Amino acid sequence: MPSVTHARVSRMKGGMRRGIRFFAWAVAAGGAMASPSRAQERDTLHLADAVAAARGSNPMLRVARLRADAARARVPQMSAPPDPVVSFRLGNRPLDGFGAGERMTMNTLQVQQTLPWPGKLGLAEARAAHLAVAEELAVLDHEAALVRRVKAVYFELAFEDRALDIMRDTRDLLREFLDVSNTLYAVGAGLQNDVLQAQVAVATMTEDITAAEQARLAMAARLNALLGRGPERNVGALELPGTGEPLPGVTDLMAVATERRPALRAARERIRAAESAYETARRAIYPDLRLGADYAHRPRFADMLSFSVGVSVPLWAGSRQLPMRDEAFARQAAEEAAELELLNETWARIAEARAESDRALRLHDLYATSILPQARAAVESSLSAYRVGQVDFMTLVQSELTVHRYEIERVRLTAAYHSAVAEIEALLGGGTEVIR
Repeated sequence: MPSVTHARVSRMKGGMRRGIRFFAWAVAAGGAMASPSRAQERDTLHLADAVAAARGSNPMLRVARLRADAARARVPQMSAPPDPVVSFRLGNRPLDGFGAGERMTMNTLQVQQTLPWPGKLGLAEARAAHLAVAEELAVLDHEAALVRRVKAVYFELAFEDRALDIMRDTRDLLREFLDVSNTLYAVGAGLQNDVLQAQVAVATMTEDITAAEQARLAMAARLNALLGRGPERNVGALELPGTGEPLPGVTDLMAVATERRPALRAARERIRAAESAYETARRAIYPDLRLGADYAHRPRFADMLSFSVGVSVPLWAGSRQLPMRDEAFARQAAEEAAELELLNETWARIAEARAESDRALRLHDLYATSILPQARAAVESSLSAYRVGQVDFMTLVQSELTVHRYEIERVRLTAAYHSAVAEIEALLGGGTEVIR
């Protein structure tokens, strides 16, 4: 019997060592960005397809486009003069019969046209045109912001998928360790503490997986909302490319953003619209011209023709036209302040996103070239020490879990890098090519 027990223990240890070697390989391979084993089981939602779907189906983007259409349709309205007034009058009819035989009796057709002071209509049209351009640029900025949000959620969801793959692989290996520790304890070659700690490790990993799965469901619903789809739609495997090169400096990025960002260009158009509105307010005190023509038909006498010219009198200029100037000037100053605030905000967001991309890139390279190789070397060292009984079972497991955490962090940094790049792309008003 002792020889049989010894043989079983030897087989258990040999199986556990093979499991440990497989675990070391699985953690290294499981941290790869593609995770092909599970990703291939689901249809891949490519990033370009997600962005195209959002551009075509997002309700708020459609709202922005309709507002731009409305602003564009307002431009020709502002250049048109007021409609003429046509009136018909039966004049000078006697009360004792309402007849038309008297000399002063006439049927009058009157036409009147108001002509605004020269320049008023042109300035109103210019203001409407600038506002229409601002709305069109707002559509571009809204679209860029939508693409940024889609990419941020997309990369976060891609990270969740790869983290789940790593955690599930880790849990599978921990379960193997639990089986081996149970067997060793049953034959008297292991410690009950190893069994308990292995159970805790499996339960903790299951808890982490459950939380990550729920986070993925919430993130998938958010992505579906951005794509204009129902929240119950399944989101398959997602792409997560590797990190790229360092981005240009903040000053260079800001120079591009100042010239290209649609929101900044729209703010400048609103300033021009406010300038036109101020010039219109300055001319509000100038009188408008009213022209009139009357044709009077007298049934028994010669017809008569009359002409009239009138002007509006700014009798209440102190409480109407002059305050309009103050209002327009204040609105112009407000638009200029808003443009400056947006410029400062753009600078701050670019600096923040640039720093985040640099942080993620540097740490990713540090994990890939230094931390992870050292952690894997520590696992190999623990494995060798365990074989000769110099370290206990949980020391080896903790070494493997450390590699597991580092692999997840490396994937997280990859997603953070791409999210930061997407933020800068949106602020620059274009795709990746504007960064390079």
